[in-house]
Amino acid sequence: MLLPFPRCSQPRLPTLDKILEASGISVSGYIDAMYTHSDRNQVAPAFTTRVFDLENNSFALRQFGLSVAKQPKEGFGGLVNITAGKDANVIQSFPGTVNATFDVTQAFLQYAGGPLTLIAGKYVTLQGSEVIWSPTNVNASRSILFGAIPFTHTGVRATWALSDTVSLIAGVNNGWDQLTDANRGKTAELGVTLTPIKPLSITISDYNGKDSAAGGGVPSTVAAQGSRNSLNVVGSYTVIDPLTVGLEFLSVSQQNFTSLVDGSNITAKYTGVAGYVSYMFAPKFRGVVRAESFDDKDGFHFGTAGTKYKEVTLTGAFLASDSFEARVEARRDQATNTVFTDYAGAASKTMTTLALQGLYKF
Repeated sequence: MLLPFPRCSQPRLPTLDKILEASGISVSGYIDAMYTHSDRNQVAPAFTTRVFDLENNSFALRQFGLSVAKQPKEGFGGLVNITAGKDANVIQSFPGTVNATFDVTQAFLQYAGGPLTLIAGKYVTLQGSEVIWSPTNVNASRSILFGAIPFTHTGVRATWALSDTVSLIAGVNNGWDQLTDANRGKTAELGVTLTPIKPLSITISDYNGKDSAAGGGVPSTVAAQGSRNSLNVVGSYTVIDPLTVGLEFLSVSQQNFTSLVDGSNITAKYTGVAGYVSYMFAPKFRGVVRAESFDDKDGFHFGTAGTKYKEVTLTGAFLASDSFEARVEARRDQATNTVFTDYAGAASKTMTTLALQGLYKF
């Protein structure tokens, strides 16, 4: 009687994530889809204080974000981060394209050795409580201050970790959102991150360099150039486990700006402050309140001199799983001048928006 051959077990092939993990490569991303409704007209050339969600009554693919990185603690590495969707047209660097739907948001080489980390290429700014990467934020919409600072820089940045609680940052780059420099001048960046106690984190950063005086943060080879300085302070404190509060201060000045009042040459300024309160009511439910005030006294950012802006945002989130989050949001913007217009063209000092957002993270 012939005995059957023993059944050989097939070796299990490693999955892609295991292969990447073994090679030290990390891959992460998200899909950000959103519906926005506004009681005022946001379609250009109408005015809005919103940064991304400029639709009056529409669904939109805000962002598909993907990051591929290999960043060892010692030696060479790098990171590539792409953004596709409606928001890519807003964050693209100079020189950009009309109605862009794709952006290489970050792409840099890295060297790490001991307390020193060097990166060279294109990278996100040091400034701001909120970031381009949607899942990191706790609100659906972005703040006014988010649109009043740079998105990205191209250059070289060094970070020196003095200790577990203090890191110093210094760099040289092409300026605000410039892949290639719109002028010959360079912008210096300085920053410090502090964690004096575990629940408290503070970031102080400053950018200074020659840039366009055209206003709105738009680089131009035609407009007058002048020294631009941006000082930003961000603090975050976890009061108790479910409760976190945050505060941000911003002050920006620009030389050689043509006054919108009398046409004289002035140093234009705008300042802003934003506060955040985030509370986890249950493991899957989060509530967020954001309030901010923005003084664009010379009209350098929004184009209307002597105008102050305020906004309050309420955001509720349902964290269905580690990979999916749904948000509902109501926001009220108010200005001291009639800068908003309704669908019939009537001027208004207020704008109310509602939003629904779905985030899938992987």
